Amino acid sequence: MSKLSVEDLSKVYGQKTVLDHISFEVQAGEFLSILGPSGCGKTTILRILMGLLEPDGGVVRKDGRDITACSPAERGMGIVFQNYALFENMTVQKNVEYALRFHKELRGKASEIAAGLLRRVGLWELRDKKPGKLSGGQQQRVAIARTLALNPDVILFDEPMSALDVDTRLALRREIKDIQREYGSTMIYITHDQEEAFAMSDRIMVMEAGRIHQIGTPEELVTDPADDYVRRFVLENLQIKAESLSRFIQVAP
Repeated sequence: MSKLSVEDLSKVYGQKTVLDHISFEVQAGEFLSILGPSGCGKTTILRILMGLLEPDGGVVRKDGRDITACSPAERGMGIVFQNYALFENMTVQKNVEYALRFHKELRGKASEIAAGLLRRVGLWELRDKKPGKLSGGQQQRVAIARTLALNPDVILFDEPMSALDVDTRLALRREIKDIQREYGSTMIYITHDQEEAFAMSDRIMVMEAGRIHQIGTPEELVTDPADDYVRRFVLENLQIKAESLSRFIQVAP
Protein backbone atom coordinates (compact mmCIF):
# COMPACT_ATOMS: atom_id res chain seq x y z
CA MET A 1 0.00 0.00 0.00
CA SER A 2 1.29 3.46 -0.87
CA LYS A 3 1.87 6.05 1.85
CA LEU A 4 -0.02 8.72 -0.13
CA SER A 5 -2.41 8.29 -3.03
CA VAL A 6 -3.81 11.23 -5.01
CA GLU A 7 -6.67 10.42 -7.35
CA ASP A 8 -8.14 12.76 -10.00
CA LEU A 9 -7.25 15.92 -8.08
CA SER A 10 -8.53 19.21 -9.53
CA LYS A 11 -8.52 22.87 -8.52
CA VAL A 12 -9.88 25.88 -10.38
CA TYR A 13 -9.49 29.57 -9.53
CA GLY A 14 -11.99 31.61 -11.53
CA GLN A 15 -11.34 30.73 -15.16
CA LYS A 16 -7.91 29.21 -14.50
CA THR A 17 -7.46 25.47 -14.03
CA VAL A 18 -4.61 25.13 -11.56
CA LEU A 19 -4.77 21.32 -11.25
CA ASP A 20 -6.22 19.34 -14.13
CA HIS A 21 -7.38 15.95 -12.76
CA ILE A 22 -3.97 14.70 -11.65
CA SER A 23 -3.21 11.35 -10.02
CA PHE A 24 -0.03 9.96 -8.45
CA GLU A 25 1.22 7.82 -5.57
CA VAL A 26 4.08 8.19 -3.09
CA GLN A 27 5.60 5.13 -1.44
CA ALA A 28 6.58 4.94 2.23
CA GLY A 29 10.09 6.29 2.79
CA GLU A 30 10.27 7.77 -0.70
CA PHE A 31 11.71 11.17 -1.60
CA LEU A 32 9.53 12.60 -4.39
CA SER A 33 10.33 15.97 -5.93
CA ILE A 34 7.61 17.88 -7.74
CA LEU A 35 9.45 19.83 -10.42
CA GLY A 36 8.04 22.59 -12.59
CA PRO A 37 8.04 26.31 -13.34
CA SER A 38 6.26 28.92 -11.23
CA GLY A 39 2.48 28.69 -11.54
CA CYS A 40 2.36 25.05 -12.63
CA GLY A 41 0.40 23.91 -9.55
CA LYS A 42 3.21 22.55 -7.36
CA THR A 43 2.41 24.51 -4.22
CA THR A 44 -1.33 24.01 -4.71
CA ILE A 45 -0.75 20.24 -4.48
CA LEU A 46 1.23 20.70 -1.28
CA ARG A 47 -1.44 22.87 0.32
CA ILE A 48 -4.15 20.33 -0.55
CA LEU A 49 -2.06 17.44 0.83
CA MET A 50 -1.51 19.36 4.06
CA GLY A 51 -5.19 20.28 4.39
CA LEU A 52 -4.63 24.03 4.00
CA LEU A 53 -6.66 24.15 0.79
CA GLU A 54 -9.77 22.29 -0.31
CA PRO A 55 -9.74 20.65 -3.76
CA ASP A 56 -12.60 21.08 -6.21
CA GLY A 57 -12.48 17.38 -7.01
CA GLY A 58 -10.54 14.24 -6.31
CA VAL A 59 -9.43 12.19 -3.31
CA VAL A 60 -6.32 12.18 -1.11
CA ARG A 61 -5.57 8.95 0.77
CA LYS A 62 -2.90 8.33 3.39
CA ASP A 63 -2.17 4.73 4.29
CA GLY A 64 -5.36 3.84 2.44
CA ARG A 65 -7.57 6.21 4.48
CA ASP A 66 -9.46 9.05 2.80
CA ILE A 67 -8.12 12.26 4.38
CA THR A 68 -9.51 14.71 1.81
CA ALA A 69 -11.78 16.40 4.37
CA CYS A 70 -9.50 15.98 7.40
CA SER A 71 -8.00 18.97 9.22
CA PRO A 72 -4.22 19.53 9.04
CA ALA A 73 -3.86 18.30 12.63
CA GLU A 74 -5.48 14.95 11.75
CA ARG A 75 -3.15 14.16 8.84
CA GLY A 76 0.12 13.35 10.59
CA MET A 77 2.12 15.50 8.18
CA GLY A 78 4.62 18.30 8.67
CA ILE A 79 5.48 21.15 6.36
CA VAL A 80 8.59 23.30 5.94
CA PHE A 81 7.80 26.62 4.27
CA GLN A 82 9.97 28.72 1.99
CA ASN A 83 9.79 31.71 4.36
CA TYR A 84 10.58 29.65 7.53
CA ALA A 85 7.38 30.91 9.32
CA LEU A 86 9.20 31.28 12.65
CA PHE A 87 7.98 33.36 15.60
CA GLU A 88 10.33 36.34 15.81
CA ASN A 89 9.50 37.00 19.48
CA MET A 90 10.46 33.47 20.57
CA THR A 91 13.86 31.89 21.03
CA VAL A 92 15.02 29.04 18.82
CA GLN A 93 14.17 26.57 21.59
CA LYS A 94 10.67 27.99 22.09
CA ASN A 95 10.00 27.92 18.34
CA VAL A 96 10.73 24.20 18.25
CA GLU A 97 8.67 23.58 21.40
CA TYR A 98 5.68 25.55 20.12
CA ALA A 99 3.87 22.81 18.21
CA LEU A 100 4.14 20.44 21.18
CA ARG A 101 2.08 22.70 23.44
CA PHE A 102 -1.09 21.55 21.63
CA HIS A 103 -0.46 17.87 22.44
CA LYS A 104 -1.11 17.03 26.08
CA GLU A 105 0.92 13.84 25.96
CA LEU A 106 4.01 15.74 24.73
CA ARG A 107 3.86 18.95 26.74
CA GLY A 108 5.90 17.59 29.63
CA LYS A 109 8.59 16.41 27.23
CA ALA A 110 8.66 19.53 25.03
CA SER A 111 11.97 20.87 26.35
CA GLU A 112 13.65 17.46 26.08
CA ILE A 113 12.35 16.83 22.54
CA ALA A 114 13.36 20.31 21.35
CA ALA A 115 16.83 19.99 22.87
CA GLY A 116 17.44 16.68 21.14
CA LEU A 117 16.33 18.03 17.76
CA LEU A 118 18.41 21.19 18.09
CA ARG A 119 21.46 19.06 18.78
CA ARG A 120 20.51 16.93 15.75
CA VAL A 121 20.47 19.93 13.39
CA GLY A 122 23.54 21.57 14.95
CA LEU A 123 21.80 24.51 16.63
CA TRP A 124 22.04 23.66 20.32
CA GLU A 125 24.47 26.51 21.02
CA LEU A 126 22.01 28.97 19.44
CA ARG A 127 18.96 27.77 21.39
CA ASP A 128 18.50 31.08 23.25
CA LYS A 129 18.82 33.30 20.15
CA LYS A 130 15.87 34.90 18.38
CA PRO A 131 15.36 34.05 14.67
CA GLY A 132 16.41 37.56 13.60
CA LYS A 133 19.92 36.83 14.88
CA LEU A 134 20.30 33.72 12.68
CA SER A 135 21.36 33.25 9.09
CA GLY A 136 18.86 32.02 6.52
CA GLY A 137 20.27 28.52 6.65
CA GLN A 138 20.10 28.45 10.44
CA GLN A 139 16.50 29.66 10.37
CA GLN A 140 15.59 26.90 7.94
CA ARG A 141 17.20 24.36 10.26
CA VAL A 142 15.01 25.66 13.09
CA ALA A 143 11.96 25.23 10.84
CA ILE A 144 13.02 21.65 10.04
CA ALA A 145 13.57 20.84 13.73
CA ARG A 146 10.13 22.28 14.58
CA THR A 147 8.54 20.11 11.90
CA LEU A 148 10.32 17.01 13.20
CA ALA A 149 9.16 17.69 16.78
CA LEU A 150 5.81 15.99 16.17
CA ASN A 151 7.51 13.07 14.39
CA PRO A 152 5.39 13.21 11.21
CA ASP A 153 5.68 10.27 8.84
CA VAL A 154 5.22 12.58 5.83
CA ILE A 155 7.15 15.86 5.50
CA LEU A 156 6.32 18.42 2.81
CA PHE A 157 8.85 21.02 1.65
CA ASP A 158 7.70 24.16 -0.19
CA GLU A 159 10.84 25.35 -2.06
CA PRO A 160 12.71 25.60 1.27
CA MET A 161 16.08 26.64 -0.20
CA SER A 162 15.14 29.18 -2.85
CA ALA A 163 16.37 32.15 -0.77
CA LEU A 164 19.63 30.54 0.38
CA ASP A 165 23.16 30.82 -0.97
CA VAL A 166 24.74 27.91 -2.84
CA ASP A 167 26.94 26.63 0.00
CA THR A 168 24.03 26.64 2.45
CA ARG A 169 21.78 24.89 -0.06
CA LEU A 170 24.30 22.10 -0.57
CA ALA A 171 24.74 21.60 3.19
CA LEU A 172 20.97 21.53 3.77
CA ARG A 173 20.48 19.02 0.97
CA ARG A 174 22.76 16.59 2.77
CA GLU A 175 21.04 17.34 6.08
CA ILE A 176 17.58 16.66 4.69
CA LYS A 177 18.66 13.39 3.09
CA ASP A 178 20.36 12.32 6.33
CA ILE A 179 17.17 13.13 8.27
CA GLN A 180 15.09 11.12 5.81
CA ARG A 181 17.30 8.08 6.31
CA GLU A 182 17.44 8.50 10.08
CA TYR A 183 13.70 9.02 10.62
CA GLY A 184 12.40 6.92 7.72
CA SER A 185 10.20 9.81 6.64
CA THR A 186 8.32 10.08 3.37
CA MET A 187 9.26 13.43 1.82
CA ILE A 188 7.63 15.49 -0.93
CA TYR A 189 9.78 18.36 -2.10
CA ILE A 190 8.64 21.27 -4.27
CA THR A 191 11.29 22.85 -6.51
CA HIS A 192 11.81 24.61 -9.83
CA ASP A 193 15.51 23.68 -9.84
CA GLN A 194 16.28 20.69 -12.06
CA GLU A 195 19.69 20.01 -10.56
CA GLU A 196 18.29 20.08 -7.02
CA ALA A 197 15.56 17.59 -7.94
CA PHE A 198 18.05 15.21 -9.57
CA ALA A 199 20.46 15.42 -6.63
CA MET A 200 17.90 14.59 -3.94
CA SER A 201 15.07 12.50 -5.35
CA ASP A 202 14.15 8.85 -5.61
CA ARG A 203 11.56 9.95 -8.19
CA ILE A 204 10.67 13.22 -9.87
CA MET A 205 7.23 14.38 -10.96
CA VAL A 206 7.53 16.87 -13.83
CA MET A 207 4.64 19.34 -14.12
CA GLU A 208 3.43 22.09 -16.42
CA ALA A 209 0.20 24.13 -16.29
CA GLY A 210 -1.57 21.87 -13.80
CA ARG A 211 -0.70 18.61 -15.56
CA ILE A 212 1.83 15.85 -14.92
CA HIS A 213 4.08 15.12 -17.89
CA GLN A 214 6.13 12.33 -16.32
CA ILE A 215 6.89 10.60 -13.02
CA GLY A 216 10.06 8.57 -12.88
CA THR A 217 13.51 8.13 -11.41
CA PRO A 218 16.18 10.61 -12.47
CA GLU A 219 17.64 7.88 -14.68
CA GLU A 220 14.27 7.26 -16.37
CA LEU A 221 13.82 10.95 -17.13
CA VAL A 222 17.25 11.05 -18.78
CA THR A 223 17.03 7.81 -20.75
CA ASP A 224 13.33 7.87 -21.61
CA PRO A 225 11.78 11.36 -21.43
CA ALA A 226 8.01 11.21 -21.95
CA ASP A 227 7.73 14.14 -24.35
CA ASP A 228 9.34 17.29 -25.72
CA TYR A 229 8.45 19.30 -22.63
CA VAL A 230 10.44 16.94 -20.37
CA ARG A 231 13.35 17.03 -22.81
CA ARG A 232 13.30 20.83 -22.94
CA PHE A 233 12.51 21.78 -19.35
CA VAL A 234 14.51 19.05 -17.63
CA LEU A 235 17.26 17.72 -19.85
CA GLU A 236 18.16 20.81 -21.86
CA ASN A 237 18.31 22.94 -18.71
CA LEU A 238 20.54 20.39 -17.00
CA GLN A 239 22.76 20.31 -20.07
CA ILE A 240 23.08 24.10 -20.09
CA LYS A 241 24.09 24.09 -16.42
CA ALA A 242 26.61 21.32 -17.00
CA GLU A 243 28.16 23.11 -19.97
CA SER A 244 28.42 26.41 -18.12
CA LEU A 245 30.30 24.69 -15.29
CA SER A 246 32.55 22.64 -17.57
CA ARG A 247 34.25 25.80 -18.85
CA PHE A 248 35.74 26.37 -15.38
CA ILE A 249 36.64 22.79 -14.49
CA GLN A 250 40.08 21.53 -15.44
CA VAL A 251 40.22 17.80 -15.95
CA ALA A 252 43.56 16.31 -14.89
CA PRO A 253 45.36 14.36 -17.65
